[in-house]
Amino acid sequence: MATQFSPVYGPVTSWRYGRSLGIDPIGPISTCSFNCVYCQLGAIEQLSHERQVFLLVDEIKSALKDFTPWEVDVITLSGSGEPTLALNLGEILEMVKTLTHRPVTVLTNGTLLHDPNVCRDLEMADRVAIKIDAVSTGVFQRINRPLYEEHPFQIWEGIAQLKQTYQGHLAIQTMVLTEWSDPEQVDYIHLIQQICPHEIQLNTPNRPRPLTHQLDARGNHTPDTRPYPVQQLRTVNPAFLKTFGDRIHDATGIPVRYAPIATSPLSIAGAISS
Repeated sequence: MATQFSPVYGPVTSWRYGRSLGIDPIGPISTCSFNCVYCQLGAIEQLSHERQVFLLVDEIKSALKDFTPWEVDVITLSGSGEPTLALNLGEILEMVKTLTHRPVTVLTNGTLLHDPNVCRDLEMADRVAIKIDAVSTGVFQRINRPLYEEHPFQIWEGIAQLKQTYQGHLAIQTMVLTEWSDPEQVDYIHLIQQICPHEIQLNTPNRPRPLTHQLDARGNHTPDTRPYPVQQLRTVNPAFLKTFGDRIHDATGIPVRYAPIATSPLSIAGAISS
């Protein structure tokens, strides 16, 4: 039986942001400029770089009112794909902030940051977390599987463009699927030094990937409650993440956070609140 779509979901327990209420500006058909091998939604149904209005602001507002009094730490725009594809992203952010008086986060893959209108919309967010999973074109293509033959440095350039005007909290989130070579780590650290984000979030694919697209995978599920078949992806050794994170922090002074791993909890490199 298909899951009935709502543009608001959760609250979700987020290792990065605490108790988070999700807002999906994309709609029931997953739409993204990436088709990442680890996507928690399963295979992306529609690959696109074109901004459009997927859901009206009033439709999201009406659903959001059902969750009052919004007893959450943050409201996060993510959901069924790349939120910056929503042409009315700025209006959605303005509505959410005005209605809830809660900090708002946008999770993005950064592919549209070359568009000044996207950067202008994101300026309204309290936090922006940008996905960077590789520093080489070959690895980028294999992991993120972008719509076009893009180079990861195009995303870094877009981040630099956003950084010129963005006044909020900027994070780089990196999914580590294999142990990076020393040259890859050096290149990553060099690029981080140029961008100077407020924090780095290192992750490894602890959540299994649905074999087919699953809308309800937007939220939290335990292994016993997933009503669909999934693929368990290989994770890297927590010790490698810790060593890599320490190296980043030592070289940049930027705090590094890690996704919790069931049997090997990691501390934070540098002082940062949960």
